[in-house]
Amino acid sequence: MPISLTPGSLARLLGEWNVGAAPAYRELADVVRLLILDGRVALDVALPSERSLAAALGISRTTVTAAYALLREQGFLSSGQGSRSRSCIPSQGPGHAGGHDGALRLSGAPGLAVPDGILDLAYASLPASGEVVHRAFAAALTELPALLPGFGYDALGVGPLREAIAARYTAAGVPTTAGQILVTSGAQHALNIVLRALARRSGTKVLVEHPSYPNALDAIRAAGCRPVPVAMPAANPIGQGRNGAGPLGAGGWDLEAMESALLQQRPAMAYVVPDFHNPTGRLMPDAQRRRLVTAAASSGTVLVADETLRELNLDGAASTPMAAFSPAVVSLGSLSKSHWAGLRTGWIRASEPLIQRFAAARTTLDLGGPVVEQLAAAHLVNAMTEPLPARLAALRENRNALLELIHAHLPGWEPEWPDGGLSLWCRLPAPISTALAVVAPDVGIRLAAGPRFGVGGAFEQYLRLPFTLPPEQLETAVLALRSAQDRLEASPQLRRNVSAPPAAAIA
Repeated sequence: MPISLTPGSLARLLGEWNVGAAPAYRELADVVRLLILDGRVALDVALPSERSLAAALGISRTTVTAAYALLREQGFLSSGQGSRSRSCIPSQGPGHAGGHDGALRLSGAPGLAVPDGILDLAYASLPASGEVVHRAFAAALTELPALLPGFGYDALGVGPLREAIAARYTAAGVPTTAGQILVTSGAQHALNIVLRALARRSGTKVLVEHPSYPNALDAIRAAGCRPVPVAMPAANPIGQGRNGAGPLGAGGWDLEAMESALLQQRPAMAYVVPDFHNPTGRLMPDAQRRRLVTAAASSGTVLVADETLRELNLDGAASTPMAAFSPAVVSLGSLSKSHWAGLRTGWIRASEPLIQRFAAARTTLDLGGPVVEQLAAAHLVNAMTEPLPARLAALRENRNALLELIHAHLPGWEPEWPDGGLSLWCRLPAPISTALAVVAPDVGIRLAAGPRFGVGGAFEQYLRLPFTLPPEQLETAVLALRSAQDRLEASPQLRRNVSAPPAAAIA
């Protein structure tokens, strides 16, 4: 039997909800929805009946009925015939535990279907390089017959692709053989394999940058590991930056803090994104890479470098792959960002003994990747630079357009200048990131709230904005963000309900 919330308890949680900025039923629905997302109304809790809540709030039952109906339509209430409405979150039914952290994930997380007419700013991905990808698959089909007599299982990956990836590393100054490559179904799959092989017990410590890539944080927690976050320095003002009239310059990495955490915590693994860091877009200088490699070796920590965004170098900045500084570094790569996420082709580069460990761990997840996709990927890796000039030129145009739009329509926002990658990391004028993500669908956009990129509810005053859409759609999105911010400013109660969320249930 689900826990019940009394009318008086819900009324106290609602506070002064009816401020007249919207119809009463919508304001009531908005605040209840935020309470569910904020974790102050837990999942699978029975809400008061329409009649009793109307009496407690001193409003008509019709208003409560309309609010509950809207919440059911949005997926935040579920009820059976003759039973009281119970709290839930979209795509999950009653009784599915989630807590505050789960609510934050679902409030703006990629993975849920996007309704027609909604611009998706939760994903930072590009459409396919159509002609290039199609040509690679056409070539792969002509090579497939030679492999059909085999079983088709290969935990390491097909030879042509491993050789092509190894050649790319060798050309970049990291001598590599095919025996040092394991092909995976994307970089996320690669990280899960590494975690399975290296995290031998529950509570294994993994050092992470803070902020970091949300799906990596999810994978680390799902593996039973404990993230050890190390804050990245605040960005440096450029021009009038702090007054909102210009972007902020990269702040780099706090190597002293990372060295201290490695020495004191001695994590089994460190996960970093040195190349156009997600979400900040920063590029780690070579001197910091060398220091980090040395510190990881001293603490006995396996350093895992996610190089998924390395090819998206918008301004031509030079850097050396992390593995060039030590053969002990584990590198993760993928074609998802440079070519197309639908390819689902990634890889791990490491020493041969580690590759064998990873292959053994991989067989507990799957027995190998699709052969045709790997043959096509080999062609794409061998001609890696073919689609990049045009894609990088378009991304530079999009980045500059988004920065100008933010300056014109959101003057209180402070975007950080990205050296590469696919997104801006913006400091907001107030801790309203989750509130923006919640009201965003009402104005035609979907967002990933800042706390998705942190541990324990951090980054409520930050938002990641991809510049993967063309300028005309970015203008529509920024105007929608302005509308969402205006709505929050007109409804202080909506902001109060999510401006200071409780700490997520993470160690």
